[in-house]
Amino acid sequence: MNNIFFEITLIISLAATLSLLFRFFKQPAILAYILAGIIIGPFGRLELQSLEFLRAMAEFGITFLLFMLGMELRFKDLKSVGKISLATGIAQIIFTSVIGFFIAGALGFSGIESLYISIALTFSSTVIIVKLLSDKKDLNSLYGKISVGFLLVQDFFAILILMFLSGFANGGVSPSDFAVVGLKAVSLFALVAYLSKSFLPKLVDLVARSSETLFLFSIAFALSMSALVSTIGFSIEIGGFLAGLALANSSEHFQIQARTRALRDFFITIFFVILGMSMTFGDIANVATAAIVLSLFVLIGNPIIVMVIMGIMGYRSRTSFMAGLTVAQISEFSLILVFLGNRIGHLTNEIVSLVTVVGVITFTLSTYMILNGSRLYELFKPYLGIFERSKTSEEHLGELQSFKDHVILIGANRMGGSILNALLEQGEKVLVIDFNPDVIQKIKALQLRSGQAGQVKSLFGDISDFEIRERAALDAAKLVISTVSDAEDNIALISQVKKLARGGDGPKVVVVAHDDREEKELYKAGADYVIQPHVLGGKHLAHMIKTNTLF
Repeated sequence: MNNIFFEITLIISLAATLSLLFRFFKQPAILAYILAGIIIGPFGRLELQSLEFLRAMAEFGITFLLFMLGMELRFKDLKSVGKISLATGIAQIIFTSVIGFFIAGALGFSGIESLYISIALTFSSTVIIVKLLSDKKDLNSLYGKISVGFLLVQDFFAILILMFLSGFANGGVSPSDFAVVGLKAVSLFALVAYLSKSFLPKLVDLVARSSETLFLFSIAFALSMSALVSTIGFSIEIGGFLAGLALANSSEHFQIQARTRALRDFFITIFFVILGMSMTFGDIANVATAAIVLSLFVLIGNPIIVMVIMGIMGYRSRTSFMAGLTVAQISEFSLILVFLGNRIGHLTNEIVSLVTVVGVITFTLSTYMILNGSRLYELFKPYLGIFERSKTSEEHLGELQSFKDHVILIGANRMGGSILNALLEQGEKVLVIDFNPDVIQKIKALQLRSGQAGQVKSLFGDISDFEIRERAALDAAKLVISTVSDAEDNIALISQVKKLARGGDGPKVVVVAHDDREEKELYKAGADYVIQPHVLGGKHLAHMIKTNTLF
């Protein structure tokens, strides 16, 4: 018992220390956990007495990770990602896996090894990408929304692949085996659908009266489902996902997620540490060349594949380039995939080490690539024209030659929609810039319905794109209103407007800010008016209270 306590203490303490260090360098925590395992294993050469127990904890980590994913990943979400995300996600999976398979084969790996490697190279880390885009405040940008959409598509396919492969743990891969596994999978999904609609909602409402009971019930249900699926030939981790999927539609799923997250983080840390410990210097040396080749394919090939697909679909080179950078790393699913493949006897430790090294390389480099995406775009911009059609989907501008003394409205959804209506009532000519296709369609419908084609025009695109700002006829406008809440985008917009202004006759600029600090920055950059919507909303509500309007 003392050994177990000491070893877990060592693992968690080292992982926590390294995660603080990696956070300073803006690197994902996964790298810190893997490095902790390498330090304990290959470097430290510590012979842990509780290795089997720790491996069991690692399996719990994967189970809880997939359990949480199941609650976040609902099939109706797949319908909401949009055509571009769905098409890009599926096409990228197909092309990356096929090309990756042939590259792995050329490097001398067997058919089954090449299959696992190609699948591992296909998926990108949703957790890492969402965190990086959030830090950059790009989640609501055009490329951010597209990227998150096709990462969601990847997650769906990753789960299906994990489920299918786990079904072959005890048998072959003949056509009849595929049929049997497929039938079992369909039966399990049918069971989950029944439980989530008929049985679980009432039971969850009953146990939710006590938060502690709800937590214990959720864990018990996840483990029970894992035990059930293991009896019919699937891995226990798949049971965790199905349990999460069954609870996804419950009224208390947010509370379940909040309480389970800490448990998941603890156990998944053990998994990545164990993954690092399983690596050996011999394995690393043997796969070094292959790791470099495959890493280059992920870092360069994956973004190119995305840029080609999005270019064919009519998106501008900047949008395609920035979205392409988000697939320049493998996923935590990739590591889980090879871990399970090793456990069921399909893969050697050497292949696990190979994919882990590729993960370390791509996690590290892609993080800096994404954080410096705009600089990289400016660097490669002269060479990216080949990925862009002459007529792009981001342009619905029409003829702007006759558009003078107009108002440019950036963002016409929510707050922007009210502003647009007010401008049109005043008889102003308006150019709307928005990356939401639904908004652009509403503008087109407005033009047809009211005969205002000459009064309002639209440009589909992202204001963070320099070329979109260039096409917006800023120099001919009399007023620019940005409802975009990203301070960096607004500062870039203000800077460009001021450069175009001649003799101080340029358009006035109105932007929004989150807080006083942003407001000061925007005024310093040259904004004419800065609005804080939350402050204005609070003042309006206060006025309603003082005048007894609410009572």
